[in-house]
Amino acid sequence: MKDKKMLPIGYDLFHSVRGENFYYVDKSLFIKELLDSRAGVSLFTRPRRFGKSLNMSMLQYFFENLKKGDAHYFDGLAIMEAGEEYLAHMNRYPVIAMTLKDAAYSDFQTAARIFRDLIADEFQRHIYVLDGGALSAKDIEKYRELASGKQDLDSYTESLRFLSICLHKHYGERALILIDEYDVPLEKAYFQGYYEEMVNFIRSFFSSALKSNPSLDFAVMTGCLRISRESIFTGLNNLRVVSITAEQYGEYFGFTEAEVFDMLHYYGLDDKRKEAHDWYNGYVFGEANVYNPWSVINYVDSLRHNRNRAPDPHWSNTSHNSIIRELVEIAGKQEKEEIENLIRGGTITKPIHEDIAYGEIKDEMDNMWNFLFFTGYLKKVSEEQSDGEQKILTMAIPNIEVRYIYRRKINEWFNKKIELKDPTRLLAAILTGDADTITDEMNKRLLDVISFHDSAENFYHGFLLGILSGLGQYSVKSNRESGHGRSDICLKSTGIARKAVIFECKALKDKDDPIAVCQAAIRQIGEKGYDHELAEEGYKEIMKYAVVFRGKECLVYAEECASYITPSASTTKFKTNSAVEP
Repeated sequence: MKDKKMLPIGYDLFHSVRGENFYYVDKSLFIKELLDSRAGVSLFTRPRRFGKSLNMSMLQYFFENLKKGDAHYFDGLAIMEAGEEYLAHMNRYPVIAMTLKDAAYSDFQTAARIFRDLIADEFQRHIYVLDGGALSAKDIEKYRELASGKQDLDSYTESLRFLSICLHKHYGERALILIDEYDVPLEKAYFQGYYEEMVNFIRSFFSSALKSNPSLDFAVMTGCLRISRESIFTGLNNLRVVSITAEQYGEYFGFTEAEVFDMLHYYGLDDKRKEAHDWYNGYVFGEANVYNPWSVINYVDSLRHNRNRAPDPHWSNTSHNSIIRELVEIAGKQEKEEIENLIRGGTITKPIHEDIAYGEIKDEMDNMWNFLFFTGYLKKVSEEQSDGEQKILTMAIPNIEVRYIYRRKINEWFNKKIELKDPTRLLAAILTGDADTITDEMNKRLLDVISFHDSAENFYHGFLLGILSGLGQYSVKSNRESGHGRSDICLKSTGIARKAVIFECKALKDKDDPIAVCQAAIRQIGEKGYDHELAEEGYKEIMKYAVVFRGKECLVYAEECASYITPSASTTKFKTNSAVEP
């Protein structure tokens, strides 16, 4: 495949993708649909890495009068056959183009400086207007001050409006304003603690440019979310929001299945259709079913170098994956069960509203489900009803890739939470053979866990391993080869004078007797000789435990307790819950 076109990984500038030997999925009819149904201000909300920036760059190259010499980038694209009424708009307008995806920093002062620099750069790009004779001396002085990037931030709140006025005077044609990833500064500010300051600036910045601006023809904005409860768009009556629930424009962000299959065919990878579908398809934008374009491009590129390579979760490091941790931290018992159900392939039914407020994400779980839906972590399966203001949607995880993100982030959250728990009581109980206290400590931790593994025993093994790994005084070994098989988990000290511990873990089936399973597990340790290696290493005292699980409960038996005939009170309670499935 050496003679094939390159994949545009990390390229989101239209002229770079079209001007070099890159594979390009033609989205140029987006221009036609935009002109057919344009509003004063159109806001397109889509998840990260779904082609928003490349589309915005395409709009700039099509509409901007400074790009007349670059019209050849559209040669062969569908828009060129759409008709003269559309081509009449080509290279006609002065355009103000900004991307805010880099205006994301850890404090407001730094973010403000970056904002000033971004605005100043756009003023510098149009610096030629100073020599056109259309601006007054006062306009020229103000223009130079803003182009310097050295004014205080308040001076820039009306800067885009002023720039559009200057361009209108210069050309006699009203300007277009293109703002890409408008909500990135708000998202970053929310997670970094300067949200209110950023909201106040963004509100003034957008309102002055987009509200009642006589020098504005139309504006296009992109982002992940519609932010309006904070009055970001106060009084903006000409705003049309095109979210993932809107019927229009569904196929222009992300790849359709036909586009993905065409790409696979071009690179001789037709046999990878099902794999690509299972991993990267599943998003529903309006009436269109689409694939994650970032992941597909990276997937195909990896197969170009090794067609036997397994799929990777390419999106896992590109989006707001910390939101999964936020979800788990605020989730109650019901929500944790819903997350478990989702990860196993199930669905949830929740009310969905278009407006998102970052400051309210953690106030209610419904806000969290909304955030996950609009940012690509959930997809619409069906629409149950709508009262005109709020939709009731049945939702699921879109594909294998996103399910992987849930699993990984939840594991990270659990491991971090375990580290924060005081292990003193648990360790003391392990070293003294206090099975009841070990059971109590394990069950407290088990209540926090979200289980999602295909194999229950693997899940419980991982759970137990995570807990024991938090006992810093001991090293933990998993599935060590010893005797005639492998013990599940071995806990041992660096000094042979201290105790070593063996754990055998079992997941109970519906009709299993916990006592009988514990006795069998203890016998297994002896019969398989799991303690032989420890004895050979010089450990004189080796504790042996059986740990049995069912659902969100566990029981722990020490070796000397395994012959008990009469169950304890806790065992009786455990047995009455045998209907709970892991």
